[in-house]
Amino acid sequence: MFDIFNMLKKDEAKAVKQVTRETIIGDILDMDQSTAPYFMEIGMHCLGCPASRGESIEEACEVHGVNCDELLEKLNAHLASKKS
Repeated sequence: MFDIFNMLKKDEAKAVKQVTRETIIGDILDMDQSTAPYFMEIGMHCLGCPASRGESIEEACEVHGVNCDELLEKLNAHLASKKS
């Protein structure tokens, strides 16, 4: 029997996980919880609070005085290493 739901899950798993300045932190954590230490490293210790989970990477970096491009590079390298 044709199972569209499992087919979609397989395609989703193959999707390239790439984060940008506009990516919401909650979405990143939902995609891969092992990214949490990168946020903790920049001083985001309240990852479970609604405000932090709704912020974009760019907004969080502004608030915490962090170079956004450096954080994006770390996150994308981490996610790329996990897809293989």
